[in-house]
Amino acid sequence: MARRAAGLLLHPTSLPGPFGVGDLGPAAEAFCLWAAEAGQRLWQVLPLCPTDAGGSPYSGLSAFAGNPLLISPQRLVDEGLLPAEALEEAFEPRGGGHVDFVGAGTRKERLLRLAWERFQGAAGDGTRRDWEAFRAEEAGAGWLDDWTLFASLKRRLAGCDWTAWDAGLRRRETAALAAARSELEEEIAYHAFVQFLFFRHWTRLRRFAEGLGIRILGDLPIYMAHDSADVWARQDLYALDSEGLPEKVAGVPPDYFSEAGQLWGNPLYRWERMEAEGFAWWVARFRMNLRLAHLVRLDHFRGFVDYWEVPASEKTARHGRWVSGPGSALFAAAERALGEMPFIAEDLGLITPEVHRLRAELGLPGMRVLQFGFGDLDSAHLPHHHEPRSVVYTGTHDNDTARGWFSGLAPEIRARVLDYLGCAAEDIAWAMVRAAHASVAELAVVPVQDVFDLGGDARLNVPGEARGNWTWRAEEAQFTPARAARLRRLAELTGRLG
Repeated sequence: MARRAAGLLLHPTSLPGPFGVGDLGPAAEAFCLWAAEAGQRLWQVLPLCPTDAGGSPYSGLSAFAGNPLLISPQRLVDEGLLPAEALEEAFEPRGGGHVDFVGAGTRKERLLRLAWERFQGAAGDGTRRDWEAFRAEEAGAGWLDDWTLFASLKRRLAGCDWTAWDAGLRRRETAALAAARSELEEEIAYHAFVQFLFFRHWTRLRRFAEGLGIRILGDLPIYMAHDSADVWARQDLYALDSEGLPEKVAGVPPDYFSEAGQLWGNPLYRWERMEAEGFAWWVARFRMNLRLAHLVRLDHFRGFVDYWEVPASEKTARHGRWVSGPGSALFAAAERALGEMPFIAEDLGLITPEVHRLRAELGLPGMRVLQFGFGDLDSAHLPHHHEPRSVVYTGTHDNDTARGWFSGLAPEIRARVLDYLGCAAEDIAWAMVRAAHASVAELAVVPVQDVFDLGGDARLNVPGEARGNWTWRAEEAQFTPARAARLRRLAELTGRLG
């Protein structure tokens, strides 16, 4: 992160397109072309993992697998794995609207099953060799066999949590696992094929972005969902009871987003056991994320220093306690295995001097969010307090849009914002974009909703709300040449064009 640059935050599911959910196909490449024309050199995405029916990329079903929803139907046609007429069933002529994760997932799976049948019957030797090589390599990496068996069992058992499976499977007894692998051999092969498609489409898109001078900024959540392949496969690494249920869960105390705190519910790690193994699971996870992206944002960086531990019986996060995390030992192990670590520390919320010390020790840039800056005249989030080695945002995926945020402020805070930015209320979104670009922070990242000047109905996520999140989608008509030219001129004026 040596040079000033500008980037956009847009998760692939929010891309426009005709199949009910954004994917890694033509619309993603069109976005990269538009972003390059706009002088952008960074594309930030959220975690690319498989999700549950709610669509949250922060409740992933695997730390290593890719989201089948992101596989491009059009690319499957281009690759000879689907007939063109197969797309008609999944086609949604509006091309925008909000994501229906259940409906889109059902339609996408039908296409993937059809592609699997076609692959088995008529795949070319090159594609088949690529698939076999992928399967052998990723099984050797230690994640694919667990994921494909987990996904196959979830399908056979109607999606119920792994803690409700038969005792032999729940406890991963050798005989039960062997029997399941034998019975589900065909289904396991299908899920391996799906992962092959995801990684092939993602690799193509990443290379396309690289060719335009755009780097990918990925996102690594600190915790795993309890009902995930990773927790099931390595129950010894998590704070679980004898039945596999969490004893203590993750969250954060009351903060900017919630008066009751946020009770995430993820099982907590047994860090001492991870350290005894040289943090091998984390090293593998870092390696995978750096395979997907050029830079990686470490979500909830504070949790590596100390984390909020809440008894699983609690209904809110109020009654928890801070417990020491792995600290520098984890990152020392990762550096020995991986070398340079191009990470960004999400250091938002209640941050202690110990967190700042670890971030400084590791040489990682932190984050500044303009929306957090106006409640306190001395806030570190105000541009005149920014540091060069940081990443500035107008808002993150957890914030309202700039326009939605501004409309919800108290009158005296709105006046302060307008005085500070020197703008009129109707120009608030662009004024925030401009302030981010003018910051001394080396990277400036802006959600596309703020570039489009959208209101609160375009918000992607409301922390603490269980439903209605992650569904916003952009429309193709919003990516105009005029907006690209305006962004490019701003990047040029603020030294971010490169």
